[in-house]
Amino acid sequence: MKCLVINLDRSRDRLAHMTVELARIGVAFERVAAIDACNPSDMAASAPYRNSFPSNLSNAEIACFLSHIACWRIVAESNDAYAAILEDDVLISAVARPLFADSDWIPADADIVKLETVFSKTSVSRIHTSVGYGHSVSRLLGAHLGTAGYIVSKRAARDLLEATYELAAQVDCVMFDPVFQTSWRKTTYQLIPALCMQTQFLSDDEAVLPSQIIDATPRAPATPAYEKRKRSTPEKVLTEVKRIWHQASKVFQLEREMIIPFRYHGKSVRPPRPGHRLKAL
Repeated sequence: MKCLVINLDRSRDRLAHMTVELARIGVAFERVAAIDACNPSDMAASAPYRNSFPSNLSNAEIACFLSHIACWRIVAESNDAYAAILEDDVLISAVARPLFADSDWIPADADIVKLETVFSKTSVSRIHTSVGYGHSVSRLLGAHLGTAGYIVSKRAARDLLEATYELAAQVDCVMFDPVFQTSWRKTTYQLIPALCMQTQFLSDDEAVLPSQIIDATPRAPATPAYEKRKRSTPEKVLTEVKRIWHQASKVFQLEREMIIPFRYHGKSVRPPRPGHRLKAL
């Protein structure tokens, strides 16, 4: 299975980090040059999308979105049924190699498989399927934001490319927040335990790779673009069906809330409390 790593040209330390992480588990990767929000020529690439992105998105967030679009385009034009996409600041589980080696374990109906955890509660189906190597997959039913690690099908990559011309929000909302049609229309699974996490969740501050998204300007919450215009009858019906389904799932306990765990070097990762991290800084 093709593995793509998003990396800025100026972030050589992050590329070195990912080279070590993936070499440790014997996985080859293809580097995808990230769009640089600090590079005017790079940001010129956002021109075709400027009318669809909301004004509350920063240049860094737009650049991040465009970087994932570049990956989706590679997947859509490839001969592979699935590809893994990683951002360049992740730590990867030691048992990840066989799951990156092929796509036979991926459920036949999967559009996306989320590989990471952000250590916040999310809802997953109580029905889970073992994929071996101590992992299972469950349908992801709630919001679980973050795009540091996921597998996307060729079909879903094509759909996402088409949808980005009409829907505007942060890329992780587009993919992993069921409020957005681009998310809940996809069949998305969560890998449990997760295969990766961002270094920002480490308790050792020295090991954390500095964020490349620096923007202190407060933003309004992302809003689905389809709510900004008059929705069609089919859209209203689908939204209502989704709402009823989630209510029924909770009543009949078809879903459960959990924090997706992650193990690194054989140990469960317990990220520091936000307050503790602030004191440390």
